[in-house]
Amino acid sequence: MQTMLEEMVEKYREVGHQGKLADYIPELAKQDPLSLGIAIRTVDGEEYSAGDCPLTFTLQSISKVITLILALMDHGEDVVFSRVGMEPTGDPFNAIYKLEMYSPGKPLNPMINAGALVVSSLIGGNTVDQRLQRVLALVRDMADNPKIEINTAVYHSERATGHRNRAMAHFLKEFGMIDDVESTLELYFQQCSIAVNCRDLARMGLCLAQYGVNQSGKQVIPQELARLVKTFMVTCGMYNASGEFAIYAGIPAKSGVSGGILASVPDKMGIGVFGPALDEKGNSIAGSALLKGLSRSYNLSIF
Repeated sequence: MQTMLEEMVEKYREVGHQGKLADYIPELAKQDPLSLGIAIRTVDGEEYSAGDCPLTFTLQSISKVITLILALMDHGEDVVFSRVGMEPTGDPFNAIYKLEMYSPGKPLNPMINAGALVVSSLIGGNTVDQRLQRVLALVRDMADNPKIEINTAVYHSERATGHRNRAMAHFLKEFGMIDDVESTLELYFQQCSIAVNCRDLARMGLCLAQYGVNQSGKQVIPQELARLVKTFMVTCGMYNASGEFAIYAGIPAKSGVSGGILASVPDKMGIGVFGPALDEKGNSIAGSALLKGLSRSYNLSIF
């Protein structure tokens, strides 16, 4: 597999020329669009990596998986899904208009920005920092890496330019879906700015593949919640390209606009990919191609 991964990274690296960096977050525009890395951690304890794996990048929307788990642990499914739906959307991840079309402004799912803002508002804690530390603790437990921290430069860049997310938060408050706009936004911008590498993502994916058990054998997520979030990853995790990705890769996955993709093959492996050049839907263009090729080569589809 090691040789295959190295060959695939070089094969798909050039696909990055077809994408574009997420330059609407100025700090992300500093990334090299041709970076590409992948790491795999199997249930048998084997680890493989190729390409630009040592590079760190921020979770961005991958953090939505983590916050959904915490909100469900805090409140249960009835409360969480009374405020956010379970249905895929054919719209961009940052679309607003459907909030007006669906009374009473309930976001369609937790993997789009509006839904993620609602979910973040539900995480328990007396202060933003307490809530953030809970998010960080779960990321660290899943990745089995206590050194994971916030990239403060990305956080400040997002905070300064996140006007659409601010608009969404105020709109959601009008409909009673969130209570405190400013604390919700502060948590959201910081959770998106948690810095990881491909190996961290692979180990997080392994935790989900093992139904909440991390590589050290610790049950860090309830088994049923690990199953539930993988279902969301299949149906909504790659934004409005989720259906196509399910057909061609068939792997539960969640992308972020920094270029990261967290993937989890149940009972087999976790996969972490990084390729910062994005397609028009906000997914890593080379990373998605690499995962599709890997799935075909090793028959990883869950379908």
